[in-house]
Parts: sequence; C-alpha cells; structure tokens
Amino acid sequence: MALWRSTFVVSTMTMLSRVLGLLRDMVLLTVFGASKEFDVFVVAFRIPNFFRRLFAEGAFSQAFIPVLTEYKSERLHAEVQILISRVFGCLLVMMSTITLLAMIAAPAIVYIYAPGFHDHPEKFAHAVEMFRLTIPYLLFMSLTAFASSILNSYGSFFSPAFSPVLLNIAMIAAAWWLTPYVDTPIMSLGWAVLIAGFIQLAIQIPELWRKKLLITPKVDFKHEGVKKILKLMLPALFGVSVTQINLLLNTVWASFMQDGSVSWLYSAERMTELPLGLIGVAIGTVILPSLSARHAEQNTEKFKAMIDWAARVIILVGVPASIALFMLSTPIIQSLFQRGEFTVEDTHMTALALQCMSGGVLAFMLIKVFAPGFYAQQDTKTPVRVGLIAVATNAISNVVLITLFKYIDWHAPHMALAASSSISALMNAGLLYFYLHQRGIYRFGGHWKKIAIQYTIANLALIAGLLVGLHYYQSDLSQWLRIGQLIGLCCIGVIAYVVALFIAGFRVRDLRHD
Repeated sequence: MALWRSTFVVSTMTMLSRVLGLLRDMVLLTVFGASKEFDVFVVAFRIPNFFRRLFAEGAFSQAFIPVLTEYKSERLHAEVQILISRVFGCLLVMMSTITLLAMIAAPAIVYIYAPGFHDHPEKFAHAVEMFRLTIPYLLFMSLTAFASSILNSYGSFFSPAFSPVLLNIAMIAAAWWLTPYVDTPIMSLGWAVLIAGFIQLAIQIPELWRKKLLITPKVDFKHEGVKKILKLMLPALFGVSVTQINLLLNTVWASFMQDGSVSWLYSAERMTELPLGLIGVAIGTVILPSLSARHAEQNTEKFKAMIDWAARVIILVGVPASIALFMLSTPIIQSLFQRGEFTVEDTHMTALALQCMSGGVLAFMLIKVFAPGFYAQQDTKTPVRVGLIAVATNAISNVVLITLFKYIDWHAPHMALAASSSISALMNAGLLYFYLHQRGIYRFGGHWKKIAIQYTIANLALIAGLLVGLHYYQSDLSQWLRIGQLIGLCCIGVIAYVVALFIAGFRVRDLRHD
C-alpha cells in the first residue's frame, strides 16, 4: 500500500504538471505558433533541459539515491548528514563551473546542437541569447534534484513532484503578461524559465529543514560516499539520458529542415509525455528508493515482486495510451493547438510526428521500470551498454529513414526523426529486459499468460470503441467543441477498455502489492 500511496501522490502532481503543461503549450503555440522564433526557444531551452536530465535528475539521482539509502540502512544519522553536506558542496561547485563555462561557450554549444541555425544569423543570435538566459536553470535544477532525491529517499514525494508545476505557471504567465513588455517577445519565456528554476529549488527547503537534512555544504571530493557516487554517476551520465540524447540529436537534424520542424517534433513529444509522466515517471521515481532498500536488505524475492508489480501497471496503461495517441493524433493536436498562429498545416505535420512517436510510448515507460533494476544494485555499466546500442540505433535509423523519405520525395521528413525515437526506445527497453532475464534479476512469470490475454481483449475493445467514436468526429467546429468531442472519444475508449478488462477476468486486487 505504501508504494501505491507514494505512486498516487507523484502521479497526481505529475498529472497536474502535465495538464498545466498542455495549457502552457496551447498558450505558447497560440501566441508564437510553430514559427522560427518558437524554434529558437525550443532549441535554446532543450540544451539546459538536456543537461539538467543528464547531470541532475538523471545520472545524479540514479547514483545518489542507492548510496544514500545504503547510508540510511547501515550508518548513523550523523554520517548521513555528513554525506549530504559533502555531496551538496561538490555538486554546487561542479554545476556552477559547468554553468559558467556553458555561458562563455554559448555560440559553440548552439552551433553544435542546431548547426542549421548558423545559416540564419538573426535566428542563431537569438538562440545564443536565449541559451545564456536559460542555462542558469541547470544550476537551480541540479540543486532541486539533489533536494528531491533526499526527500524521496525519506519517503517524501509531494514537494519534489509539485515543483514542475511552477515552471508551467511561470511560462504561461510570461507568455500572456510579460511578452508585450519585452523588446524580443520570445525572450519572456527565457526569463520565466530562470525564475521558475529558483522557485522550484526554494520550495524544497522548508521540508529539508524540518527533517534536519538542510546541511551546510562542504567541498570534499575525497569523501568515500562522494567518490562512490561519482564512480556510479560517470557511466550513468549516459545510461539514464539516452532518450534525451536521441531527442537532442533529432533536434540537430530538424534544424536543417523547414521552419516549424523543431516545433512539430516538440509538440508531438509533449503529447507522449502525458502517459509517460502520469505513470512511467511516477513509478520510476517511487520504485528506485524501494528497490535500493530491498537490495540493501538482500531481499531478492521482494525485489523481483516490486519490478513485476511496476511492469503490470506500466503495461496496463502504456499499451492503451500508445493506441489512443496513434488513433486520436489529429483530433488531439487539432483540439488542443489549432488556433491563433498554429495552422491546419501545423496540425497535420504534428499529428504525423505523434503517430510515429506513439509506437515508443510503452517502451519509454518500461525503461523507467527496468533501468532502476540495475541502478538499485549500483550497476550503472549495463544501462550504459544498452544506451550506446540505443543511440546507435537512433542514429542509423535517422540516416536510413531520412534518405528513404528524400528518395520518395516525402513532404514530412521530420517523421523519420520521430520514428527513429520509437525504434531506439524499443531497442533500449528490449535489451534492458534481456539482461534482467539473463541474470535472473527479473523475468515475466507464467502468470503473464493470463495477463496478456486480458490486456489483449481490453485493447481490442478500445480500438473498436475509438473507431466508432471517430466516425462521428467533426473537425470543422470551434476549438471548445472539438475539445468536448476529444473528451468524449477518450471516455468511450476508457469505458470500452475497462469494461472489456473486467469481462476478461481482471480484478483490481490483481495489482495489489504487499
């Protein structure tokens, strides 16, 4: 029940963040459209966001939480406080240095990640300016991830899960109210990111203080805990950030394509983050501290049972989410974004990208479950090996599919980038499970035959329900009526899925975790 409660808290806050994120994207695309200005923001913000997930929420959290859990289980609270102090100091020095160097090297960094912008001097200059404004977000979010990891390890999930909500609120406010007062309107979003980073860190402080975990930082790279975290973190820098690396590589390719390509991919990616954030990220956040604790206790059976529970929940939600995103791609984009500067052509192009990305949604979610199975055991090398293969798969798929689309004169080459992301995610999740199975860490048991039959019946009912609903969908209505139709389609799909699931013999108690 504790896992369900924690998952519910994280899932609820993540859903709030995702809903506000949708509202944010609706506002931003209404104000700026899929324009070259918005392409500039997406590229400039994606770079610090990438490094945030690379250094902070990704590699750092995956290395820090198992070590912190080990200290909690085996050592005195005073030793835990010393570990937190030393990690705090070292992280502060490292991320401050990286942030400063990034600001100095901004033109080179933007050129590397969006080389296509260099042929458009004004666009390139705005991207550099935006990047310098947003890169301090990396420092704030690294410290936020540090605070969140501590709180998660102590069973506190509310503040860390709520903090992303603040970024969405800040960006919505900037788009509506700050834009008219800025010489370059798109720069208002940069200021919003900077302010939100500070606030997201600030709201973690009171709870750390109450738990007596707000410790003065001290730099000591020779501390045994710090050295262990760094040793685990270096390979994890790559392993946990494969998805972000692939998205960044896709941005490089998209920068050479027609104006709007970056924005179309961004908008489609945002839609896939709804189910990923609701369940995948929530369970991934909750399960790592719990798995680390079971590993510290050497309780193999509970370790396996925890991964199995998470996999059942993920597949229960992930498969229908993938199907719904594919079948409802046009109604989703049309209902949410098609207004103001976001045109019918933008809707069509974004929907094509979403269809290609939908195939990887389940894989993205399973990665959030399978990867912690290694990190909890302080094995960062296996995810790195798998990550290298996944990135290579993405790169090869990009080249092959872009060449193919060019050969057949396909008008939407950005689809190749979206499809490559899905192919890479499937490779990543598949190999992670292969190694879990090969090493006896986790494997699907005999009870999965019954589960597979139940889930298949339910998803066939979902497809039938959506096909019926789409027959009556009308695209030539006002935006609010289209949103109403979209909600209706989703309700039809959910009802068909749930009813069929229970008819097939599924019961809620089947997902109980002791």
